[in-house]
Amino acid sequence: MTKLGIKKEEKTPPDNRVPLTPEQCVEVQRKFTDIQVIVQSSHVRCFSDEEYREKGIPVQEDVSDCDVLMGVKEVPISDLLPGKIYFFFSHTIKKQEYNRKLLQTILQKKIQLVDYEVLTDKNGFRIIGFGRFAGLVGAYNGLRALGLRRNIFDLKPAHQCAGLEEMLYQLTLVNLPPVKIAFTGDGRVANGVLELLEFMKIQRLLPEQFLEMEQPEKPVYTQLLPQHYAMRKDGSAFDLQHFFKRPEMYENAFLPFARATDLLIAAAYWDPKAPVLFTAEDMKQPDFRISVISDITCDIEGSIPSTKRASAIAEPF
Repeated sequence: MTKLGIKKEEKTPPDNRVPLTPEQCVEVQRKFTDIQVIVQSSHVRCFSDEEYREKGIPVQEDVSDCDVLMGVKEVPISDLLPGKIYFFFSHTIKKQEYNRKLLQTILQKKIQLVDYEVLTDKNGFRIIGFGRFAGLVGAYNGLRALGLRRNIFDLKPAHQCAGLEEMLYQLTLVNLPPVKIAFTGDGRVANGVLELLEFMKIQRLLPEQFLEMEQPEKPVYTQLLPQHYAMRKDGSAFDLQHFFKRPEMYENAFLPFARATDLLIAAAYWDPKAPVLFTAEDMKQPDFRISVISDITCDIEGSIPSTKRASAIAEPF
């Protein structure tokens, strides 16, 4: 019998997400009869200990005897147990400096790490990652920041809303000024952003129209894909698959949009070998128009140099 332990989240600030819901724990045991799921007691989860117990899943303080341990965020280095199998987002695949010690410890303790970020299907597409709700909340937080920055409205914090319906309702209470919004990407996160902007009935413009319109009469937005913010260094025509395979052969083409955007919502995957959207020096220029950035990608000092640290759910700004 293989014991699968659901770890409590211990990273600060706390994260109330779970790798498996109570119902999913039951499904795992039904489908894989040689697996027993055990949940580590936690007071911060979105599901209470009692909800797991009601489904027949044992809850206990110590899960160190489990063969496999699943969490969401990084496990504290001091809690890593030698020889175990761990599932969590390690935030090391891009050689993040701040988690170097974590990866070194994993290697030293001969731990088998299954990082959600690198799990893919047969076509090479990620199967676990930020999705629709990250885009919805990221866009909402960007609009909330815009309202606070301009002192024109104060949206209720997303985490205080009872659910998506209430969050969207909050948007119906504000009158958005004629701002220009640009967002990057076309994946699951970007689709969440698009859904929220469409809900608000904001006018959509093609990237070329967006650049031509200096000051709109009402709010507008545009969606930017890689061909809009990156270009071949050798002057050749842009090729998306080539960009994915050889991002180091491309350079920045985003600056025209930096001079034409008020709110930027970054929702596209960024490869460290690809060009950044802009530099810290670009941000100091008088024609740099962006005043609010919602960086859902959250690559520390990555494509957006002003992202110096991850923000907290309760304090997103």
